[in-house]
Amino acid sequence: MGWAIALHGGAGDIPVDIPAERREPREAALRRILQIGVSALNAKHSPLDVVELVVRELENCPHFNAGKGSVLTANGTVEMEACIMDGSSKQCGAVSGVTTVVNPISLARRVMEKTPHVYLAFDGAEAFARDQGLETVEKSHFITPENIERLKQAKEANRVQQDYTQPIKPEVPDGDSKLGTVGCVAVDGLGNLAAATSTGGLVNKMAGRIGDTPIVGAGTYANKFCAISATGRGEAIIRETVARDVAAVMEYKGLGLKEAAAYIVDEVAPKGTTGLIGVSSTGDVTMPFNTTGMFRACATEDGFSEVAIWKSG
Repeated sequence: MGWAIALHGGAGDIPVDIPAERREPREAALRRILQIGVSALNAKHSPLDVVELVVRELENCPHFNAGKGSVLTANGTVEMEACIMDGSSKQCGAVSGVTTVVNPISLARRVMEKTPHVYLAFDGAEAFARDQGLETVEKSHFITPENIERLKQAKEANRVQQDYTQPIKPEVPDGDSKLGTVGCVAVDGLGNLAAATSTGGLVNKMAGRIGDTPIVGAGTYANKFCAISATGRGEAIIRETVARDVAAVMEYKGLGLKEAAAYIVDEVAPKGTTGLIGVSSTGDVTMPFNTTGMFRACATEDGFSEVAIWKSG
């Protein structure tokens, strides 16, 4: 048994011919941020600290749909969501409708540690962030030219979309939507687990829409068996309670992490909507998905590491 870590930058219909200028910065960011997490685990930081640190780095990277890279609502605004959970205590915190907080994952942790609640949203979450002295910026900080163009494309196609693919055409079916979220799961050598997830949601989503990311047991979950961060079509992940179901299958059916995660991802309907990363208390790692691809990376204490997008083999 040793430490293990996994992180993702979103799952979806990622074309194998995605232009290098879109693929390479994401791969480089995953490698860099994975190493930050590995260094923190080697320095004996707690898994909770590690997943927050890693997700903050992912939020600060404009190539992913979270924090600085968050996509826009139908109103042209940003509404960010995040959740963090500690496996041993099951303490957790979540936020939605965040518009000015640089790192929503840190706000979620403050909700967990500084309030009697699990979940704060919209004006209440923003006010709490200011009370806690967290870094905030003007709303325009998050509105990038690329995301303005994404919203324009989605409006022209009259659909909600998610993240990655090349410009869409109105006749392309909704199954070709783009997906994006960031997350991290980690376990230390003592079996302590933690999970964290953050997202900007869907391009052209209705203002006020809440996805799976901040919903404990859907997009994020950790207990004494495993830590899970999901990514994909939030509505499908919520209906299937994906993250909690992996833990439940491990606990009640006695399956290992990889078998449990594969089973749950395969059960999600419709297909092409879901990916997840997971670690177990014994240091196993899994990163299954039923989409075309998932930006992902992982490492274990025995020296294994991987950065990948599509299925291998």
